[in-house]
Parts: sequence; C-alpha cells; structure tokens
Amino acid sequence: MDTEASARTVSVEILIEFDENNVLNYAKADRLESRGRAEVREYVQNILRRRSYLDFLIDQFSNVKIDEMKSSLKNILRLGVYDMLFMDSTPDYAAINESVEIAKYELGSRTGDLTNAILRNLQRDIDNLPKPDFEDRTKLVATTFSHPEWLVERWTNRFGEREAFKLMQANNQRPVYYIRANNLRTKTKNFKLRMEKNNIEFQESDWLPGYFQVESVAPFISNGWLNKGFCQVQDIAAGFAPYLLDPQPEESIYDLCAAPGTKSVLMSDLMNGEGDILAVDISSERLDNLAQSALSYHAENIRVRRADVTELELDDEADGVLLDAPCTGTGVLSKRADLRWRRDKEGLENAIELQAKLLDSAAKMVKKDGRLVYSTCSLEEEENMEQVMNFLDRHDNFEMQSVEGYVPEEIMAHGGLAYQTLPHKHNCDGHFGVLLKRVK
Repeated sequence: MDTEASARTVSVEILIEFDENNVLNYAKADRLESRGRAEVREYVQNILRRRSYLDFLIDQFSNVKIDEMKSSLKNILRLGVYDMLFMDSTPDYAAINESVEIAKYELGSRTGDLTNAILRNLQRDIDNLPKPDFEDRTKLVATTFSHPEWLVERWTNRFGEREAFKLMQANNQRPVYYIRANNLRTKTKNFKLRMEKNNIEFQESDWLPGYFQVESVAPFISNGWLNKGFCQVQDIAAGFAPYLLDPQPEESIYDLCAAPGTKSVLMSDLMNGEGDILAVDISSERLDNLAQSALSYHAENIRVRRADVTELELDDEADGVLLDAPCTGTGVLSKRADLRWRRDKEGLENAIELQAKLLDSAAKMVKKDGRLVYSTCSLEEEENMEQVMNFLDRHDNFEMQSVEGYVPEEIMAHGGLAYQTLPHKHNCDGHFGVLLKRVK
C-alpha cells in the first residue's frame, strides 16, 4: 500500500476513534513517514471541518441513513466523498477504489459493495449536487458550514447572520500559520536571512516584532530550526497576552496553566532571559516538555512547577501574573476543527466555572501595584469580558487598565479595556485579553 493509501487508512482509524471516544489520537500515524503523517493531519482536520456537509451528501445518495451506519462505514464514506469533492489531485475513480478497498478490508466485501454503490451514485451527480434545504434555518446553516447547531445559534444572535457566516467560513479555511523568531538564540534580521536563503516565502507582521506568516511549518521542522530553538510556532494572536503583561528583566513572573510553554518562552525573550519566570501546570508530562523546550530556546530564567492552580499556595507574590485560561477554544476552530464537535453548552458552563476559580487563585499571587493578564482563545463573552466583570465584583482591589499602546488599535475592544481578535477579520486565531492592576 503506498504512502497516500496508508494515510487514508490511518485517517479513517483516527476518525473512528474520535467518533467513538471523543479522542483525536494522531499517535496512530507514527507508523508512517513524515509525509504520510502530514497527509493524515490534513485528511482528519479537513474532514472534521466539513463533517456535517459530507454527512448530508452521503444521506442523499444512500438507502441506509448515515445515523444508522457503523462509525467505521461513516468515516470511510466521509473520506471518499471528501477526496472526490475537495482533492483535485485525486481522480474520482481512485478515491472510490481506495475507499472500497478500505471498506472491504475493515468490514467485508458486502460493505465494500455498498461503499462502491454510494460513491458511484454521488459521482454521477457530482456536477449537480443537492444543497441543504432544511426549513429549520439553524439546521440549514449548521449543515452548510459544518458547525454544531448550538454554536450557530449563539453566533447568529451575537454577530448577526452575515457576520456569523464569515466567521464560520474562516473556520473552514486552511489555517494561517505564524513563526516567531526567538531572540534568545538568533536575531530577527538573521532569521529572515535564513528563510530567504532557504527560499521560504514569508510575510513579516507589522503588529508584533519577529512574527512571520508562512504557508507551512514543515520547512522549519525539516531544517531543525524548531528543535534548535531558533523559532517557535505561535499564532500572532497568542503573542498579545505576553506583550500586554510587559514583563521586565528584573521582575518575577508567574505563568499559570503554562503548558505547552510558548508564552513562557516569549516572556523570557522579552525579559532578555533575565528575572524569574515560574511556569505552573497540572500536567507533569506537558511540564517536562516545557522544561525541555526552555533549554532549547535558551530561556534559562524559566522554572517549572506541577500544581493545580486552584490549590496553589506560593510564599511570594509576583510582579506579573499571566493566566491564559483553559477555555472552549472557539477562537481556534480552523486549527482545531475537532473542538467544534467536542464542545457543548455544558462544556461552556464548566469552562466558565473553572476560569472563575483560576482567576480567584491568580489574584492572590499578584503584588500590590502588580499586573494580572487574563486571556483566552475563546470568542464567548461569558468566558471573556463577563468573566472579568464578575471577577472585579469579587475583587475590589483590582482595576482594569487600558490596553492602548500594548496591542494594535484594530483589535482593541470594550472601549480600549480589552483586545479581541476574530479569525474572519484579523487573519489570525480568535483571542481575548485584559490587563488588571492590583491597586490595594
């Protein structure tokens, strides 16, 4: 079986496990070479970005409704339909044959015949495919853009239908990638020369220094630049929170819920590797990875500590605390297409409850006149400004500060008291952040 065919088989295996256990296990692709692993990620994410629409089409050309199918058959068909509609490099006959072979291998010859019949039916009408026509407007939009109905309803109410459409369209596009030059290991101008010498196309951002929009992170991996610490993969929206905290070389900084550590490393860079950064996370494994990353990035002022932030007690208060809180992640659905299917209203409520506890704990760690930055990669107001206002009701010793001068004017929100990036407007992930000062 060639690399591409193997990638298809592994993609189906990953999608089946996701359907059955809500786990996205890319470790299944470790048996493939690097090209195959990359193809698996592309297949899995793109199928998840279009899952509702693919399911609708399968239903139109099958006598067996998709809700009645086994997860394995569903995902074999999703793969086949995706290949036929969105993979220009794959001829229809190859997409059908490959899906049929996987079906026969996984489920037997009868299921292979069923797979062949459904995909052949679709192929005959491929230039005149039916469109979703549900009377229920929310269901229609959810199917067309492959987003869960509860999220479609929320965003339509908040942004209006036209704006919500643009946001969902952005979530279904190929993600935008940024690389940040690490000045602890190289100079930005030298890093630009490296990229130019290796014929890597890039666009330098005028929002934050050292950030470059790139087509792919693959050359940075293959050249070993990530492992050597010359750069890190970090969306520019994720860089605003450290810049808002504005850590100084002589200060003590706490980075709470710190893993995977890209913000810790950025703050170390901003501090010229001086001062002290305590990176706290509940996961030992992720902290170990963070510590190894800090070494490769020459971020020698980073210490790590495994702890539950809600139970953490420290002897000293910090000049600055960054809480990049766990959230629903609705601002990163382009890079993490799986999140749209893993989140629900109950998950939102759980996130809000946890964020409040984390904020209350973080407040105890800030010195008088110190700063607390609260940030998320969510678009939901309950996790963002509403969460902050509720925090201020509980903590009259903190006040919000203007973000002007720390972030671009284009992303300032709430009268300059916060920033909010939106994928369809700012060509980056959706992030929110505020700066709070302890005044007494």
